[in-house]
Parts: sequence; C-alpha cells; structure tokens
Amino acid sequence: MTHAQAGHNVPLPQEVFPIAYQRGPSGMGPRNARRPSGSAAPMRPVAWLIGALGELLVTAGVVLGLFVVWQLWWTDVEGARAQSEIIAEMDWESAPQGPATAPENHGPPPVMKEPPEPGTLFAQMFVPRFGDDYVKPVAEGTDKATVLDTIGIGHYTGTAMPGDLGNFAVAAHRTTYGKPFNQIAELKKGDAVVVRTKKTWYVYKVTEAKIVYPQNVEVIAPVPGVTDDQPMPELTKRFITLTSCHPMFSATERYIVHGELDYWAPVGEGKPKELVS
Repeated sequence: MTHAQAGHNVPLPQEVFPIAYQRGPSGMGPRNARRPSGSAAPMRPVAWLIGALGELLVTAGVVLGLFVVWQLWWTDVEGARAQSEIIAEMDWESAPQGPATAPENHGPPPVMKEPPEPGTLFAQMFVPRFGDDYVKPVAEGTDKATVLDTIGIGHYTGTAMPGDLGNFAVAAHRTTYGKPFNQIAELKKGDAVVVRTKKTWYVYKVTEAKIVYPQNVEVIAPVPGVTDDQPMPELTKRFITLTSCHPMFSATERYIVHGELDYWAPVGEGKPKELVS
C-alpha cells in the first residue's frame, strides 16, 4: 500500500528530502546516520575543560561587574546619604536667615584651642562652586576606613585648625563613598571655600591648583611648598589645602587646591555673603 492509498495527505520525509534519504550502506535513512568507520571520537575531556573554563570566566566577569557597580555607584549612594545624616545629626544652631549677611572680620579669628580626637566631627565645609546645597562634614584624621569612607572629609592631623596660622589641610575622595571632592578640578582662582565650626565661619579664597605626586607632602606643610630640608619661615598667613586623588579613578597623583583666609564671621550674626543666595 502506498502512502497515498493509506489516506494520508502528508508526504513522507523521504518524499520531501529525497537526497537526504537516499539508501546508504545500512539501509533506508540519512546517508550520515552513522559515523563513517575509522573517524575519530570527540575529545570530550578537552571539550569539558574548555566549557568549564568558559563558565568560570563568565562568572568572574559577572562578579567583577557587580563589584564595579558596588564600588562606583552604590558606595556613592550610601556615602552621600550617610554624610547628609551626619550633617543633620550635628544639630548645630542655624545661622540667622534672611537677606542680611554676616559682617566681615579681617583680624585674628577665634581658633579651637585643642585638636579633636581622631574621628571626631568638628566642622562643615561649603563650596558654592559645587552647588548651593553642597555641605559636607569634616572629621579629624585621614584614615580611610574610619573617616574618608564613612564620614567624608578628613583633616590631616598635625596641620592647622580652621582659621589658625599655617595650613588647614584636608582630604576627601574624588570618586566613590559620596565623592566629596568630585568637582575639585572645577575650582577657580577666587572661588570661596567656607568652613564652619560650631560658632564661627571661615571664608577662604582659592589661590591656585596643581597636580603632584603622592610623595610631594610639602603641599600640606605649614607654608605650602616648603620641604623638610628647608627652613620654615615665620607663619603670617592662614592657608587651606584640599587634596584628592588624580586622575579620576586612579591614585597615581594628587590634585591640590590652595587657598588663603579672606575673612571670618560669627555664626550668630548671619551667613557669609558667599552662601546667601
């Protein structure tokens, strides 16, 4: 009985693909249904090893990608949130609100008598160039785990306190962990960097920026630029120095911004004109 006689309208496979179903040595079926005698068997152990190695590489790529997301994005989210909470928890008396600005004082300012213990919050930093809402906490010390990664801006222990003669030097991340100094390279000569302690505003003005190597520690000397083998001149000026890593996502160099104190004002008498919008 033929296929048509059986009442079926669907053609058999060999009718659709007659070449593929030519009779081979083993009978009806595809000519390549059996492996020709003498052909080599697949190298299964090698293939398995290559497959396993490929899976490991893919897994490593996924893990690395997740780490990059965590390092570059999530630490910023968590860091920025933590720094905002720290500012709120400092619970300092707010400066008087309104259009009036605090009077400028150009004489010797009040200065903290004793440096705080490492990790202690003692100041806030405002940088108008970074935005009207920019304010970051400042703590004693530059330890990465306890200050820079968790609080924000760290004060180099042994350098001057805000408003004092010498060099008030600080450090912060340029990327990750809230990146307080992310825009440091945007600062220009004459820009204000305002530091507030509990009762006093200190308004510094940027004088210069430079890129140095990590070993050029003279940038945070009492007089910036004076090295250990040079005599330290008499301190007559009140400097500020901001330091951060350079270039972005690297620590091979340091981006440095220097400034000098322009004036100071009591917090109870208003805000510096640079912060009045």
